Amino acid sequence: MARRRKGRPVTGILVLDKPIGPSSNQVLQRVRHLFGAAKAGHTGNLDPLASGVLPICLGEATKLSQYLLDSDKAYEARVLFGCSTTTGDSEGDIVAEADATALSEAALSTALSGFVGDIEQVPPMYSALKVDGQPLYKLARQGKEVERKSRAVSIREIDLFNFQAGTRAEASISVRCSKGTYIRTLSEDLAASLGLPGHMSALRRIATGPFALAQAVSLDTLTQVAEAEGPTALDTFLMDPELAVDHLPRVEVENSAAFYLKQGQAVVVRNAPLNGMVRVAEAGGPFLGIGEMLDDGRVAPKRLFVDSH
Repeated sequence: MARRRKGRPVTGILVLDKPIGPSSNQVLQRVRHLFGAAKAGHTGNLDPLASGVLPICLGEATKLSQYLLDSDKAYEARVLFGCSTTTGDSEGDIVAEADATALSEAALSTALSGFVGDIEQVPPMYSALKVDGQPLYKLARQGKEVERKSRAVSIREIDLFNFQAGTRAEASISVRCSKGTYIRTLSEDLAASLGLPGHMSALRRIATGPFALAQAVSLDTLTQVAEAEGPTALDTFLMDPELAVDHLPRVEVENSAAFYLKQGQAVVVRNAPLNGMVRVAEAGGPFLGIGEMLDDGRVAPKRLFVDSH
């Protein structure tokens, strides 16, 4: 018999404004504790140095985590030109320096435009990417460097919104990109394209999929509300899990069909897409989860929610 999880069976998505300092896993555990939730998972690491949007899935919403992991992200970053570091960010030791006085805003804008579209990136050694089961950052801390294969990522947009010239010039940029894009690597590659060493000096994620900073709540606010009113008061901050997959076509099934779908059986759906993944809801009722269209017009269950009561 499976052991029952301790905690409340609360379900929803919390859009957290992660602070600088703790790791993504540390803030995840803090949120889970504050909610008294039985189950929680985050949707993509943010480095301790980084802040911003970190959606946390609670309860049944954890079944949708992969869709947020796979979604586009948006960032605001600062890039420092004239100095590179071991980690590619401001936490590392300086490894190269050069005078960036000659760098102009016009030259930087031209260089940025060259990164828009599909590009190849070599993941940094200081990353959570695993090689033979070991996170790269653990190997890096041991002074080891292993060969990493380049990966295709897509930069949808880059905008330059501030530039300060100088011996160490600094630029503020906004980036919208595909999953798996390393802004540290982008910063280093950008500097290299201009003939300079460089690194990312600050990073803030402003969006993950459909969730943006305007919807985010701080860890301090959660702590204050939980201490004053108890864990259940935090439920008002939760977003509807269906929002995580609002890019998928929505189909509704009748009550009788919903019963069979929950038993793992494919059911007939009217006016459904011919193929692909869909989000499924009961007619006039709740969101049920994710289904996949079959060739015969039926929808098969893929990731369904179970009743949490």
